[in-house]
Amino acid sequence: MNIIGITGTIGAGKGTIVNYLVHQKDFTHYSVRGFLIEELQKRSLPINRNTMTMIANELRTFHSPSYIVDCLYQKAKENKKNAVIESIRTYGEVLSLREHANFYLLAIDANIEERYRRILKRNSETDHITFEEFKASEEKEMTNTDPNKQNLSKCIAEADFIFNNDKQIEDLYQNIEQVLAKIL
Repeated sequence: MNIIGITGTIGAGKGTIVNYLVHQKDFTHYSVRGFLIEELQKRSLPINRNTMTMIANELRTFHSPSYIVDCLYQKAKENKKNAVIESIRTYGEVLSLREHANFYLLAIDANIEERYRRILKRNSETDHITFEEFKASEEKEMTNTDPNKQNLSKCIAEADFIFNNDKQIEDLYQNIEQVLAKIL
C-alpha cells in the first residue's frame, strides 16, 4: 500500500491530481475537506473556508497537529489499497505521515490569477470570495508558526515532488506518470 499526500496552494490543481490517481490508477481518496464538511454538518455550521479553517484548527489544537490526517490514514490503512490524502496543510501532518512506510508528498502550485479563475469556475461552497479575500486567505495559510494551523510554504518545501500547473492538463498528467514510475 502506498499513500500519497497532496499539498499546494488554493486552486492549483490538487483535485485534478486526486481525480487522476482515483480514475486512472485506482487509488482511494481520503479528503480533509470531506472530513471537515462532515464535522461542520454535525455542528450545524455553515460550510465555508472560514468555518472549515476554524474547525480544523480547533481539532488540531484539541487532539494534535496531525489529528485529521491521522484519522484519514487509519481509514486508508484499514482499506489496504493505494490511497491519496488531500489536502495536507500543516507541518505536523507531514511529520506524522512521514512516520509511515511508502508515504510520498506531492505539492502543486500555479499562477495566482489562474488559480483564482479556477476556483470561480469550480464554484464550490468555499469558493464564493473576491480576489482580495482569496489572496488574504492564502496569505494566512502560507507561513503560520502555530503547529496547529496551516503552513503551506513549509508543507510545499517538504514535498518529495513539486508540480507547477501553469501549462496544459496533459503536462500535469505526464508529470504525475513520471512520479508514479519512480515511487510505485
